[in-house]
Amino acid sequence: MHLHWRAISEADPGPVWADLFHQYWPAYHHWWLREGAEARPGYGDSVKALKAHMPEMLPLYEQLCDLAGGSDHAARFLSFYCPPPYLSGCSQAIWPGKEPVLVRNYDYSPKAFDSLILRTNWLGRAVMGTSDGLWGLVDGMNDAGLAVSLTFGGRRIVGDGFGVPLVLRYVLQTCETAKEAGEVLRRVPTHMSYNVTAIDAKRQYLTALMAPDRATLITNAAVATNHQERVEWASHARFTATVERERFLLQRLTLHIEPEEKFINAFLRPPLYSSAYEQGFGTLYTAVYRPRKLQMEIRWPRAQWPLNLMDFQGGEQLINIPKTAV
Repeated sequence: MHLHWRAISEADPGPVWADLFHQYWPAYHHWWLREGAEARPGYGDSVKALKAHMPEMLPLYEQLCDLAGGSDHAARFLSFYCPPPYLSGCSQAIWPGKEPVLVRNYDYSPKAFDSLILRTNWLGRAVMGTSDGLWGLVDGMNDAGLAVSLTFGGRRIVGDGFGVPLVLRYVLQTCETAKEAGEVLRRVPTHMSYNVTAIDAKRQYLTALMAPDRATLITNAAVATNHQERVEWASHARFTATVERERFLLQRLTLHIEPEEKFINAFLRPPLYSSAYEQGFGTLYTAVYRPRKLQMEIRWPRAQWPLNLMDFQGGEQLINIPKTAV
């Protein structure tokens, strides 16, 4: 299986982003309409929700809507408010050494993935990360040395809130420390359950257990897979081996401190690395964030791509992902 990855930089929203939107919009529009347009909130409710929970993002949102062509459907989609439900796998952990390092696997369908790293300077803050929905992020880092990443929380419940990739973007646009990130994650509603890990340049970290039907729980967990305090969706837990992956990572954190490279390489092998691509839960990449150095790497079993926030070099990679781990 091949994925065509791109790393693209545009300081302020402009023609590069507009071109990306028009490339991706047909597929996203089809996904957004899968339950019918009437199942999604209207434009007025979407803007009202943004204004209530993420007011700093409104000017940026309006710019992006204009660049997208100003249609009603595009504007509602870009609000990320109450989108269609979607599931992913994923594992993430904080390396226990002195250097702050966040490592994560993103397990998702290759057919519904942007394969895009965006570096922006929106609202005057430099951010780079893995794109979702063309301005949301499933993981990323900002110029203050704050890195964030998400995993699905393993619960069926869908509620009134935002798609979490936009929440991650909001955190990176407005926060500088893990503590500040926790405060945002505590108050912004999400439409499904997610675990969001944040780590800053001082190696302060937290994991927020977010849900649409109960208060966000801020923990000091260094590991997150696909359940929260307990397994609540047994069949999903069995299929994704969320408990086994969590135990595997906790053992690596508690028995002894492994060298950084050995810890990272464990994500490229079972049980963390998944080959369930046909079922939509295969590992598409491993991301490594080093907040103090403002660096990230995207890794695969046979390739890696280092990127620097302050000296960002865009480009393209055609990645061959083996159907089984190597």
